[in-house]
Amino acid sequence: MTPAARRRNAAPPREDLLAAAMATIAEHGLDNLTMAGLGREVGMSSGHLLYYFRTKDELLLQTLEWSEGRLGAERGALLSRPATARERLAAYVDLYVPDGPRDPHWTLWLEVWNRSQNAEADARARQAAIEGAWHRDLVALLAEGVSRGEFRPVDPDRWAARFRALLDGFSVHVAVGIPGTGREQVLAHVEEFVSEGLLRH
Repeated sequence: MTPAARRRNAAPPREDLLAAAMATIAEHGLDNLTMAGLGREVGMSSGHLLYYFRTKDELLLQTLEWSEGRLGAERGALLSRPATARERLAAYVDLYVPDGPRDPHWTLWLEVWNRSQNAEADARARQAAIEGAWHRDLVALLAEGVSRGEFRPVDPDRWAARFRALLDGFSVHVAVGIPGTGREQVLAHVEEFVSEGLLRH
């Protein structure tokens, strides 16, 4: 068997497939992520990819889960470092808000959200698990800040739900490039909101 034939027959690890999918989104946009195109990128047939993922919806969701896993590890490192709760909250926000229009992670997130209207219960539960991880980390950070006297005595769960809704709204604006809501402007709005509603003065 020739080396080329061996490359065609050896399926790359699943993580390599998901990394290639995310790289395609980052470089060419979501519209250019097709089973055929991804197959050419990794040396597999689109039929072989369908064996792995069944549908494009499943490919997108698994790519999002892979990306979120990497973000989750980064978030864990940021939130466990020796710093004030306020400093770690700023790091959480910085990681949450998109880098700018067409941020690949947020582009993917928005597409998965859009497709979730007709998704099966398992897919929706997996999306909820992603949301839940962000929420739990924020609740724990808020509770710590309250217990240390850095934050006002808010209900961490309720405040986290409202705060993440604020972040989601601003982040969508950044990701789709709505004028007047660039990343720096959004971070300034969020900092002002935190100062007025959470910090002790």
